[in-house]
Amino acid sequence: MKKKMMRHCVQTSGLAALALAVATVGFISCSKQNAPHGVLPHVSFMLIDANGSPMTGERSDEVKQRLRDYTGVDVDFQFVQHDRYDEKVGLVLASSSDMPMIMHVNTLSSGIVDAAEAGAFWDLNEFIWDSKKYPNLSQADKNILRALTVDKKLIGIYKARELGRYGLGYRADWAEKLGLSELQTIEDVYNMLWQFTYGDPDGNGKKDTYGLAMCRYTGPIDIIQTWFGCGNGWIELDDELVPVHKTPEYREALRWLKKIYDDGLIAPDWAVRETATWRDQVNKGEAGMFVDVIDGCRRIWDYLEKNKIPSVADPTKVASMKLIGTINGRTLATPGFNGFLVITKAAKTRADVEACLRFIDKMCDDSMITLASYGLQGYTYDIDSDGYIVDIKTDQSQAKIHASLNQSICFIPKMLNEVQPALRETERKRAENAVAVANRSKAIMNPALAYLAGSPTYAANGALLEQTLSDARTQYICGRIDERGLQAAFDKWEKQGGAQIVAEVNRLYHADR
Repeated sequence: MKKKMMRHCVQTSGLAALALAVATVGFISCSKQNAPHGVLPHVSFMLIDANGSPMTGERSDEVKQRLRDYTGVDVDFQFVQHDRYDEKVGLVLASSSDMPMIMHVNTLSSGIVDAAEAGAFWDLNEFIWDSKKYPNLSQADKNILRALTVDKKLIGIYKARELGRYGLGYRADWAEKLGLSELQTIEDVYNMLWQFTYGDPDGNGKKDTYGLAMCRYTGPIDIIQTWFGCGNGWIELDDELVPVHKTPEYREALRWLKKIYDDGLIAPDWAVRETATWRDQVNKGEAGMFVDVIDGCRRIWDYLEKNKIPSVADPTKVASMKLIGTINGRTLATPGFNGFLVITKAAKTRADVEACLRFIDKMCDDSMITLASYGLQGYTYDIDSDGYIVDIKTDQSQAKIHASLNQSICFIPKMLNEVQPALRETERKRAENAVAVANRSKAIMNPALAYLAGSPTYAANGALLEQTLSDARTQYICGRIDERGLQAAFDKWEKQGGAQIVAEVNRLYHADR
């Protein structure tokens, strides 16, 4: 689940720079055809081209004009192909003459931390909490923003993604047939897994089911661990940040996972099963429970509905999934964002910064989110009699008038599904959204996110060390190593750089406090 953070290389050859220039869609002005340049504050903005040929085609000028009229800012967009984006970021950080005022950043890598420490970005703490100027951004989640703080300076505004996305789903008809009640505790989960394995939930008289769908992707283990109270990656204990594998709750969680493996409640070959087959285990009735993102559980429900899989409790009805957010009142949190926006020192004055923030803030209004996400009413979408958005595009090229513009939206304080007007949602999608919203106050965040990026040892060896822990965890659950083997892996982690990472992270943590 965790990605290796790599130091940006900013020493790129002229040929590479030329290739990037060719791969980069040039600046697209929202005002060149509509008003004299400079009448409104001017902002340059570099972001990802997620669709190809963004903001082009018939009526694209109308989209640009609406942006300009609504935000009161004249924006030049520079869209860069997704697979070249991080390289382009490295180039602009090395060349101040090419630096945009607003820039999307994918991850808080060590290279971005280095740039922040060198003063490349504005401290946004000085601006965004003014609720009169920035009614949307001032509602940002301060816990999420902690992950974008370097040397006590807020260097970015997160592009929100659902914080409470993780949970579990189970075959509701299996549970109904077996007389099982809704899950609340770890004991409830174990009992359901046992009954789904040995209670003949599909009623065919055969032992051909498992409780929990699992595969080689170990994300579900991270979620399950939080049920035991060990935290998310790291945990705050006695004014220190501690990796979760050092807690007794972590070992308790692994012992429980080993027990469900030993008791046959998951497939014996789970650790070598491909991720592509994972949801199929529930789709096809091989397993009854799925632990991952709630939308993954909802997609299983979609499959059951689409294929009219009959309920085992009542064959006249279609089978369904029950979506659950937390066990023991806890679940894993996502970082709460997918990328973030920085304001660089290419914005030379406070007035420049305020123009940038005005645009970002206004783009979080319902009307701008709708424009960026759905385009123009009467051309790419319409509104039905109940007030819901209906897609009326007849040609995918129509979407290019607003394509990739949603990359500029931070979704603060509203996610897309909370914006009005909205797409009509199925019962299944509404259930997913309700669980995610309820999870937000209970999802356990990683308190070390911002500090890991500032750890040189983590930048160099973090991914390898995390793999050491992950491999040992899987080996322990499957019985290939015992408690001593598990401790040996922990000791190896410590000696090969883990202890240094802990020291570096806590040095930054204490300095920040």
